[in-house]
Amino acid sequence: MPMPFRSAAKFVWSFFLIGTFALFAYWNSYQSNQLAYVVPSATTGTTPAPAAQQTPPVPAASNPPSQSPTASTPAAPAQSAPVSQPAPAPTPTPAPQPAPAPKPAGMYKDGTYTGPSVYVYYGNVQVQATISGGKLTDVQFLDHPQDRYTSIAINDYAMPILQQEALQAQSANVNGVSGASETSGGFVQSLGAALAQAKN
Repeated sequence: MPMPFRSAAKFVWSFFLIGTFALFAYWNSYQSNQLAYVVPSATTGTTPAPAAQQTPPVPAASNPPSQSPTASTPAAPAQSAPVSQPAPAPTPTPAPQPAPAPKPAGMYKDGTYTGPSVYVYYGNVQVQATISGGKLTDVQFLDHPQDRYTSIAINDYAMPILQQEALQAQSANVNGVSGASETSGGFVQSLGAALAQAKN
């Protein structure tokens, strides 16, 4: 074998041995590291403790606010619902009464009034008074002396005068008629009584 070839073969063989040795040393080192993790647990028979489980935090119980003891207040009595009262019946309003008729402004009440029969020397005298509007409006002879011719003549003359005087005086206060005193006296008495009934 030539010399250059031998040198090359030695160099390759040396490089192979050195590589093989380095690979063997690396493998042993790797195996040693693996056994360091496995062997202690196998020889002691203890298992690694499981990792502690984390327990979620329990929220603190909220304490109710302390209440200071107070005196108990009595409950208000229940109020009953108001009972509806029936509406009062309306009071009937009395119908207005008609105003009384005003009294006449005169001295007498309206109407017809008859005086008493008055005896005179030759007979009786009786008159009737009529009141209208509170005034004496008419005087009528209901009786007078008429048995004799003289009495008829005297009374036919005296009666119109006595009637006119009474209407003017609005009373029985008349002067009388001369020559017919008896008839005039009976006229005054009968008319005076009639007007007395008619006075207000």
